[in-house]
Amino acid sequence: MRIRDALGITEGITAVIGSGGKTTLLHVLADELPGRILLCTTTRMYPSDTYKTLRDPTPERVREDWARVLCVGSPAEKGKIGPCRSLSLEEMIKLAPYVLVEADGSRGLPLKAHAPWEPVLPAGASQVICVVGASGFGAPPDQAVHRPELWTAPDTSPASVAEMLLREGGWNRVLVNQCDTPDRLELARKLAERLPAGTVCAGSLEKREMVCLQ
Repeated sequence: MRIRDALGITEGITAVIGSGGKTTLLHVLADELPGRILLCTTTRMYPSDTYKTLRDPTPERVREDWARVLCVGSPAEKGKIGPCRSLSLEEMIKLAPYVLVEADGSRGLPLKAHAPWEPVLPAGASQVICVVGASGFGAPPDQAVHRPELWTAPDTSPASVAEMLLREGGWNRVLVNQCDTPDRLELARKLAERLPAGTVCAGSLEKREMVCLQ
């Protein structure tokens, strides 16, 4: 099943939060979705190695330099880009039917506990997808969790991860990534049992394999 179909991606603004594969998900969706696509962030991210990045572009510059997929943002520290100062999300959605937003940071770890100001969700998002890295199931929180001091569940079992997801909220779909073995897929199923029906997909973004659980 294509990732876009598993997640039910529609036109508009899609925000991606969580950990364990956000940037990969953005690139997979950009590859699968039809028509024009803009990638951006409400926090910080590295410019795309795959798609052209425009820094502080005007709408006219976007139209002039149009590739099917463009990454837009403003210069930030350590070579990253931050939120685009020159284009609002309202302007972006007029330029492209799909706007994909990385709205969270996790420092490359598979799990995350959110601070009160996180994630930075864009106004008008039609869908918020929370990515969970299956490699974090069962690992010590101080090794697997970004902001482990805020991880208030007993451990990192599927039940505890589900507890954190429900407590923090803010999403309408969960994607459990890194399920590249039957054991990890079974752990994802255990997590899905504790979340609302029809909200969890699991698989491997690297292999582009995905199934809808429940």
